[in-house]
Amino acid sequence: MTTSSRYKSRTPRSDDAEEKDYVGFATLPNQVHRKSVKKGFDFTLMVAGESGLGKSTLVNSLFLTDLHKDRKLLNAEERISQTVEITKHTVDIEEKGVKLKLTIVDTPGFGDAVNNTECWQPVTDYINLQFEQYFRDESGLNRKNIQDNRVHCCLYFIPPFGHGLRPVDIEFMKALQDKVNVVPLIAKADCLTPLEIKKLKERLREEIDKYGIKIYQFPDCDSDEDEEFKQQDRELKESTPFAVIGSNTVVEARGQRVRGRLYPWGIVEVENPSHCDFVKLRTMLIRTHMHDLKDITSDCHYENFRALCIQTMTRCLRRMQQMLQKMQQQMHEQDL
Repeated sequence: MTTSSRYKSRTPRSDDAEEKDYVGFATLPNQVHRKSVKKGFDFTLMVAGESGLGKSTLVNSLFLTDLHKDRKLLNAEERISQTVEITKHTVDIEEKGVKLKLTIVDTPGFGDAVNNTECWQPVTDYINLQFEQYFRDESGLNRKNIQDNRVHCCLYFIPPFGHGLRPVDIEFMKALQDKVNVVPLIAKADCLTPLEIKKLKERLREEIDKYGIKIYQFPDCDSDEDEEFKQQDRELKESTPFAVIGSNTVVEARGQRVRGRLYPWGIVEVENPSHCDFVKLRTMLIRTHMHDLKDITSDCHYENFRALCIQTMTRCLRRMQQMLQKMQQQMHEQDL
């Protein structure tokens, strides 16, 4: 080996120098990503609104699945006496190696009866029950495999036929606003012209502010986000409440097969942004804000429920201690 070759072999390479300055915690996001993908994700979505507004069709369109194969449709006479029920459908979806356990909570019978007084009570009871179950599991001995059945989002369908919010709409959203993320939707938007949709949206926004209804608020963008994401976020905020159309039918438009509805006057395309807000709703619900919906459920709505439970338990414990002290005092006086 020559002197020059020995010198070259002892000269540290730039890769070695970089390796010495590299600790390795920059790979933590990759580790979290691998662990999360392996574990899978879960999301619980509630749909509420009176029958015939396309709730099931929209859910099937959003997740490209059929969750209501065996559904029984009631006639008008049966709906009059029907009470609000809670039905749950769970399906496992996989896309590009990412697994999602999707739970759809439906509320058949809501708003269909002649007397709709407190028809939202079974819905609030169900949400509270899921919080209570999670609190019980979280406080138990085995906390390793806790199932999260808490409702992360509620899509509330508003009929397109009226001129704003009905009393039942106001009471329902106010009853749920502190328990779940409420996202109002204008159903069957193909019943309205673009100008009518614009006016109805403005009216609904005014009434939501007027009655102090707290719906899901989009978080502000970080300053380091790119302009494309900021523009998308602005468009989502300006589009609320989303005017949506659902369809499981594939039709041909402009030489392409698309999901839509065929009418004598033309075709309404579900995924055409100029026809409805379906793409914006899907973007918000699945692609950009699903994790934020889960975070608010856990950090805000569930924490409020948990704090209330702990306060109630603390008060009960104090009362028991006071009663015990009183009994001990009475026994001591008797002995004397």
